[in-house]
Amino acid sequence: MRSVFLSPAANDMGKKLYIETVGCQMNVLDSELVVGSLRRQGFELTYDANDADVILFNTCSVREHAEEKIYSALGRLRGHKRRHPEKVIGVLGCMAQKDQKKILHRAPHVDIVCGTGQLGRLPELIDQVRQGSGPQLALSLARNEASRLEVEHSFESYDPMRDPTMRPSPFQAYVRVQIGCDKFCTYCVVPSTRGPEQSRPPQHIAAEVRQLAAEGCKEVTLLGQTVNSYEYDLGDRRERLSDLLARIHDTAGIERIKFVTNFPRDMGNDLLDAVRELPKVCKYLHVPAQSGDNDVLKRMKRLYTVEYYREMLQRCRERVPEVAISSDFIVGFCGETEEQFQRSCDLVREASFKNSFIFKYSTRPGTRADDLYPDDVPEEVKKRRNNDLLAIQGGVSRADHRRQVGRTVAVLVEGLSKAALKASGGPGPRQLTGRTMTDHIVVFEGNERLVGRTVAVHIREASAFTLFGEVATGENLGDEEAPAEEEGYNRDRVRFALPII
Repeated sequence: MRSVFLSPAANDMGKKLYIETVGCQMNVLDSELVVGSLRRQGFELTYDANDADVILFNTCSVREHAEEKIYSALGRLRGHKRRHPEKVIGVLGCMAQKDQKKILHRAPHVDIVCGTGQLGRLPELIDQVRQGSGPQLALSLARNEASRLEVEHSFESYDPMRDPTMRPSPFQAYVRVQIGCDKFCTYCVVPSTRGPEQSRPPQHIAAEVRQLAAEGCKEVTLLGQTVNSYEYDLGDRRERLSDLLARIHDTAGIERIKFVTNFPRDMGNDLLDAVRELPKVCKYLHVPAQSGDNDVLKRMKRLYTVEYYREMLQRCRERVPEVAISSDFIVGFCGETEEQFQRSCDLVREASFKNSFIFKYSTRPGTRADDLYPDDVPEEVKKRRNNDLLAIQGGVSRADHRRQVGRTVAVLVEGLSKAALKASGGPGPRQLTGRTMTDHIVVFEGNERLVGRTVAVHIREASAFTLFGEVATGENLGDEEAPAEEEGYNRDRVRFALPII
């Protein structure tokens, strides 16, 4: 579970807010914007749900485990709500849009159920609950309830003014370029929980990136469910993701641009050429494969074959030398045989992915797979396949990382490493962590004032997950005067628990 906590502001009106976020980067961005909106309504943030006047859970429905963690958290609040009936409890996001009244049935003490397309209404919904109007449901239309245009309008992109104090870092930010999805993979709830695919106007995106740069942001990550499907009709032409990258590339102050997540069928040569030719665009692509077997891909309705995916990988590496590629895999999908699973293993061995995110299949009510196919792979088989594929990917990742040893790479320093965060602080260098232009994680010793800067690091060692190095430009780099903090920003104000469910 990913949690967003901010310390109380000193000059607000005394209302306290606690929010937890489960899921993907899109959810993290939604929470940032929700917090910013409610802060402007006079809320301060607290670390302790027991101390909060409003308790919000921003949810994910991609996997059952994520949903059950939310229901468990809601169950623990039942007694608290009974003792403090004036407290407001809300469930936001994908689970709210999917489960709707089911949430109120399982957790009748919940006051607000607000879907992904209705987050802008949260201040109003909270006021309605406080005025005694009872539970509030704010949900977008189902895709079969109205015309596409009407459904689109009910899933509004929630992009209010940004607030730099709401981000986990003053120099990194997410930017939504697209909402919704039209791919309809049979295992996936996103087309129903986030609605039809819609791309934001490129002018709005460029203006947001300029604003972020003015606030001190150095890296932006463009977000979309299938981000490389981005396309916007400007009347005289259609702007694609490659054009959007070129549009924002020269924004003063921005040093790095990333984009996730890509759909294999939409990986056009124009996008690959943009990644190669635009220096600020990270040479990193996340392109989920999901399976290495054609029959499984067909049941998943992934719209490509393994042969196509391999050809796409070859094009990526030919057009973008040194590109790093990561992937996603689902093991134990409906009907997956041992032979079909082994084909996924073969693809991982051959593809040289930097890393892969591997998940056990869990049936999701409301998806086509749940309607069409039995969930017939035993749980113990799913666990074994998950571990087997993780082990294969671990070996591939280790080989990829060892190829980096001896190189000097540019690292955007993100903060203290996990080890440094656990250790007691003291004088002298600390263990820092950051990422390269190919999204490799690097750990090295340096002055904490390097956080937020790009430094040259010489790679000395490598594990399957991490590169280890030392600052290559001399120890005096860490002794330079650190830049002033952005006005109103306190590095201790925002805390993220990094693992994503």
